[in-house]
Amino acid sequence: MADIQHLRKRTGAGMMDCKNALTEAEGDFDKAIEIIRKKGQAFAAKRGDREAAEGCVLAATKGDFAALVALKCETDFVAINADFVALAKDILEAALNNKVKSLDELKNTEINGRKVDDLVTDRMGITGEKMEIGTYEFIEAPSVYAYIHPGNRLATIVGFNKPNVADEVTKDVAMQIAAMNPVAIVPEEVSEEIKTKEKELAKEKAREAGKPENLLDRIAEGAVTKFFKEFTLLQQDYVKNPKLTVGQFIEQHDKELNVVAFKRFTLNAD
Repeated sequence: MADIQHLRKRTGAGMMDCKNALTEAEGDFDKAIEIIRKKGQAFAAKRGDREAAEGCVLAATKGDFAALVALKCETDFVAINADFVALAKDILEAALNNKVKSLDELKNTEINGRKVDDLVTDRMGITGEKMEIGTYEFIEAPSVYAYIHPGNRLATIVGFNKPNVADEVTKDVAMQIAAMNPVAIVPEEVSEEIKTKEKELAKEKAREAGKPENLLDRIAEGAVTKFFKEFTLLQQDYVKNPKLTVGQFIEQHDKELNVVAFKRFTLNAD
């Protein structure tokens, strides 16, 4: 039983999977690990073309560092499994403890002597589903906040330019990002590609509505201004009080406070 529990801790495999692997390996611990690993690799090769559209999205902070991880799988049945969620939590904790700066670095980060990528592969062998780390994001800032929407399908992280920001502000801004899906903090950060696309869409709609060609540029500029209002964080209407923009809400608490970065990921259709 002690060997089974130790193998479970090392691999994340279920009790029966660990027992069967140890039996097959005739008690050889390293061989049992290899059996579990090969089983996962076999499933990975077999299901490589499958879509992993479900999963668990988590976020958390440690000091001035915030991280967001999406561990993806094929079905919601696996997504809510306690061991699957526990693996996602372990991956997130490893990212925070090591201040991981990229997805590749995260995959190579070790948990109890095993690389994260290997642990995900092992889990595939246990569940028989394709799994992958669908995204990894991080923020470093004087103040950071993480929000996980109930259900573990949507999470956000946000950073501010000053330390010790009131929870009322950090939480509300993080929830605003979750609800309203901004593409940038301010209009100046919106890419030229997005602005050009919005202008062309506006012109196309205006032509279909029979508007004169000499008005199309003005109509397009108006559409971009509207886009900024709807999709840049500080210009959005504050969800809890639409009489204020998010920028005005923040300014009410501290005129020198600014959002410096945010990340958002969801498995839902926006």
